[in-house]
Amino acid sequence: MSTTSRTRSKTRLSRSLGIALTPKAARYLEKRPYGPGQHGRTKRKSDSDYAVRLREKQRLRAQYGIREKQLVIAFNEARRQDGLTGENLVELLEMRLDALVLRAGFARTTAQARQLVVHRHILVDGKIVDRPSFRVKPGQLIHVKERSESLEPFQVAAAGGHAEVLPNVPGYLEVELDKLQARLVRRPKRAEVPVTCEVQLVVEYYSGR
Repeated sequence: MSTTSRTRSKTRLSRSLGIALTPKAARYLEKRPYGPGQHGRTKRKSDSDYAVRLREKQRLRAQYGIREKQLVIAFNEARRQDGLTGENLVELLEMRLDALVLRAGFARTTAQARQLVVHRHILVDGKIVDRPSFRVKPGQLIHVKERSESLEPFQVAAAGGHAEVLPNVPGYLEVELDKLQARLVRRPKRAEVPVTCEVQLVVEYYSGR
């Protein structure tokens, strides 16, 4: 799929889910705050409970850019932990390496963050990690490989080039952007995670299957 096609499909998905998945989609949604297609402007008939829960699950999945199987695995783990399952789920997803690379400001989008990890530019505690799903533990240091620091995407990031399109750095991360490093200081709390999702509806979706 070409970059243009990918961008178009992300924008279309953003419109159908009602959330901006990329900076470009955010601009598009400001201009066209309705769903895609010929019926996008018409008032939707009220969705069934199932459809509402399904859409909320899809919204969460899309914001982390993960496959259904990965979300199910995370949900099952969240259910086994103490506390509220929905909050646990978001907190577990937020500790993914690609999510933290994005939150730290090293990348502009989730897709770019994943690409940086897969292409072996990112280290955790000095070791290359090329799995976007890698679970970062509190205390671990995420940083860019020294040989990669001079590459244009990282020069842009180090200069704060993504600041206008990303939310503020959350309290669970300590970031030194000029050094291209970030430390997860503690487990994220759901209320701090910049993700749009009614997590209880996601829990209800999986519990009802």
